[in-house]
Amino acid sequence: MESGMPLSGRQRALIRESWQRVSGSPEQHGLVLFTRLFDLDPDLLSLFQYNCKQFASPQECLSAPEFLDHIRKVMLVIDAAVSHLENLSCLEEYLCNLGKKHQAVGVKVESFSTVGESLLYMLEKCLGTAFSPDVQEAWSKLYGAVVKAMRRGWDTLPEGD
Repeated sequence: MESGMPLSGRQRALIRESWQRVSGSPEQHGLVLFTRLFDLDPDLLSLFQYNCKQFASPQECLSAPEFLDHIRKVMLVIDAAVSHLENLSCLEEYLCNLGKKHQAVGVKVESFSTVGESLLYMLEKCLGTAFSPDVQEAWSKLYGAVVKAMRRGWDTLPEGD
């Protein structure tokens, strides 16, 4: 998230253009992302519990109002990153805290690569032929910067927490 972030002006433009096509239906596209996430790693389903209720299937989770609220929040984080492409460092503290929250509920750092795969899958499905290798590379770099900031949340926790 430091000022030397490796996104060129063209990559920022590609991200903005592609996000504009996706952001109009955040819940619908978020469902694509999380359906793919649970397909790739069904064990992640156990991280989502509301009112101490464990979901029996991804479909049950994906239709729960509380989970749909989580989807909206995830899409808002992506939207914030896209909105601050020129100055991602202003999101640093927020993303670090978001990393701490994810660690506290049992998310493993390794799961972020699966989330990244799911994000790219969602973009590919939603954008169709507009999902070019250049668009994929730009989104991969942006996602990498977001994850790097979130990982700092793990790194800042004291030993034994």
